[in-house]
Amino acid sequence: MQNPVDFGGRVAVVTGGTRGIGLAIAQAFLAAGADVVVCGRTAPPSLPSAAGRSAAYLPADVRDPGQARAVIDDAVRRHGRLDVLVNNAGGSPAAAAATMSPRFAEKIVALNLLAPFYLAQPANAVMQLQESGGAIVNIGSVAAHQPEPATAAYAAAKAGLLQLTRALALEWAPKVRVNHITTGLIATGSAAPFYGPDGGAAVARTIPMGRLAQPADVASACLYLASPLAGYVTGADLAVHGGGELPARYLAARPADPP
Repeated sequence: MQNPVDFGGRVAVVTGGTRGIGLAIAQAFLAAGADVVVCGRTAPPSLPSAAGRSAAYLPADVRDPGQARAVIDDAVRRHGRLDVLVNNAGGSPAAAAATMSPRFAEKIVALNLLAPFYLAQPANAVMQLQESGGAIVNIGSVAAHQPEPATAAYAAAKAGLLQLTRALALEWAPKVRVNHITTGLIATGSAAPFYGPDGGAAVARTIPMGRLAQPADVASACLYLASPLAGYVTGADLAVHGGGELPARYLAARPADPP
C-alpha cells in the first residue's frame, strides 16, 4: 500500500517556518518528500532541511494582506501548485488587559487571526482548481479554551482562529479541508522563560502526560491532518496538549504527588 504520508510531488507553505514549532513542521514535510516554502520577517541563519533537501525562504510580514498573498503566489510560481498551507506564525508577549495599547491589541489580532485568513483565501483559490484539492492547518492554542492572565488579546484572537477554521471548513469543502490544532505547553527556546528556572519541570507536573510537548509532536499532527489519512476530517480541532492540565484543586490538595 502506498505510504499515506508520502508528500512527494506535493507543495507545502509553512508560515513562521524558520524556528521553533514552524521549523519542526517544515522539516517534517521535507522529510516526507514535500517541496516546502517558509516565510518570516527575518531571514534565518540557515534554512529548514531534512532528507538532503532544504526549504525555500520568502521574507514577508503576513499581517499585511498583500505580502500574505505574495507568499502563496510565489510558492505557486516556483512549484506550479499548492497542496498544504500551515498557518503557524503567531504568538504574543504578556500584556495586562487594563493597560494594553490599541496598537498592541491590533497587532496581536492581526498576527494570530487575520494573517491566517489573508493566507487561506489565496491558498483556497489555488486548491479549488486542483483535482486533488488541498489542506489548510491552523495552529491554535489552549489559550482559545482557557486563557491565562495577561493573554486577553492573544486568547481572543486564537478563539477567533478556531471559529474561522470551522467557518472555512463549511464553505470550502469538499475540495479544501481546513482543520485546527490546539497546542498546549511546548518546549521551545522562546517559551522557556515562561516555564520557570527549573526548565519546566514543575509545569510538567500539571500535564497528564508528564512532560511538555516537543515541536515534533505538533509537526506529526500536521502531517496527519494534511495526509489522506485525514481525508474525511475537516472543521476538526485536534488537541495536542498532553491531556490538558490537571485541575488546580487536585494539585493544591496533592502538592507532592506525581501527575
